[in-house]
Amino acid sequence: MISPRSKKIIKGAVTLMLLPFFVTGQRHFDFNAGCKEAYRQIIQMKLDVGQKLLDAEKIRDPANLIPDFLENYIDFFTLFFNEDPSEYQGRKDMLEKRIQWMSEGPESSPFYLFTRSVLHFQSAAIEIKFGNHWSAGWEFRRSFLQSKDAQRKFPAFQPALMLSGAMQVVAGTIPDGYKWLSSLLGIKGSLIAGMQQLEHFLSSGDPWAELYHDEAVFYYLYLKFYIENKHAEVFNFIRQNKLDVVHNHLYAYLAANLSINNQQAADAERIIRGRSNSPGYMEMPVWDLEMGYARVFHLEPDAHIYLERYIHNFKGRFYIKDALQKLSWSYYLQGDMTKAESFRQETIREGGTDADADKQALKEAKSGRWPDKFLLKARLLCDGGYYGEALQLLQGKGPADFQTPEEKCEFAYRMGRIYDGLDRWNEALSAYETTIRTGGEMKEYFAARAALQAGYICEQRGDKAGAIGFFEKCLSLKDHDYKNSLDQRAKAGIVRCKGE
Repeated sequence: MISPRSKKIIKGAVTLMLLPFFVTGQRHFDFNAGCKEAYRQIIQMKLDVGQKLLDAEKIRDPANLIPDFLENYIDFFTLFFNEDPSEYQGRKDMLEKRIQWMSEGPESSPFYLFTRSVLHFQSAAIEIKFGNHWSAGWEFRRSFLQSKDAQRKFPAFQPALMLSGAMQVVAGTIPDGYKWLSSLLGIKGSLIAGMQQLEHFLSSGDPWAELYHDEAVFYYLYLKFYIENKHAEVFNFIRQNKLDVVHNHLYAYLAANLSINNQQAADAERIIRGRSNSPGYMEMPVWDLEMGYARVFHLEPDAHIYLERYIHNFKGRFYIKDALQKLSWSYYLQGDMTKAESFRQETIREGGTDADADKQALKEAKSGRWPDKFLLKARLLCDGGYYGEALQLLQGKGPADFQTPEEKCEFAYRMGRIYDGLDRWNEALSAYETTIRTGGEMKEYFAARAALQAGYICEQRGDKAGAIGFFEKCLSLKDHDYKNSLDQRAKAGIVRCKGE
């Protein structure tokens, strides 16, 4: 016997499944109040709440295309953050269907081009996550061209500036390793023009800018951090605009992730622990990864708890090798060589190598060599922003205290990073120059990163010619770890200094 409640649930599910066959009205774009609320919930990572609102909108107006458009955000966040191959297989076909549905809307609406541009952009990001770089390139091109077309045909429609601006910046700083792809696809961009578009959008006061504010801020701050290298401005923006890192999990991830990458591990840990744990937010293993980093960067013995949980729960390939490397290091520093060796072997077997950090982890694991413990502790403390502790650890040591040329070079580099973090720039530059001189022919990243950091110091001092010289030096160094990511930052530095 089926209960009345069960019958109601079955009836509702069947109705939703058959809705596409009952649409008789003209397909249209109506970003109404219900859709706006659904978008707000989704962008805070409350995906289940957003889905329920979209389901209600589909019943209320089956011909409205906006619920289908926003539903792709749910698929995008699910696939982008969790990278589950089974989820990818189950959801990828819906993208093409949604793009086709958007084409059924009126061409007189700015959403006709804008929605498809967003869908292609999200698809490009997902294809990268699943290793389909060629498909990602074409999806990016489609999004890029449609966004520019939307901007040209509907100049008053502000959201087109958001996506177009972000893509302009990315296209304008593509590293040499991917130049062949950008040339083939005919993609050209501009860092300055793109950032100006984003800034104009955020300050326009336009009602659409208010709705899309959180998403635009996410793009803007990541680009300002990684491409413009204005780290202090990023964190000032977060504080001055009082971004809600408690209830908005997208902001919480943004702030925690950028804190980790800005050597502010303590701040990242505070943000992760302080975010709301209310039901309804999407489950994301990445929280354990970020917490594991925060803990290992202060040499905390419990770091393995978070890193092991991430490896167990995460179904994707990005940063698996990097997390396993950090696990092996953690046990190595604690003297547990059995576990250290076990996780090192897992580093070789598990995960992918699309990320530069994963490539470096694999290379180190295959080398069979373990790093000098003093240098490793200094590296981790520096990565966490604990510069005073790192300096105390290496106090009184010199190149003669280390065995190999690589270790001697790394010592100079670590001292440079420590002095850099303490704003002792003259000493940092001296150490960086030693690193470049001794490490230019090595496969390690020390010389290239030293050149990049030296360029940053000169740039902050207003010595643009000196900065360009160091950035060009970074670009000139070949076949080293982190090549693509360092090249992109160096190229962005040159563009900034030349005002392009």
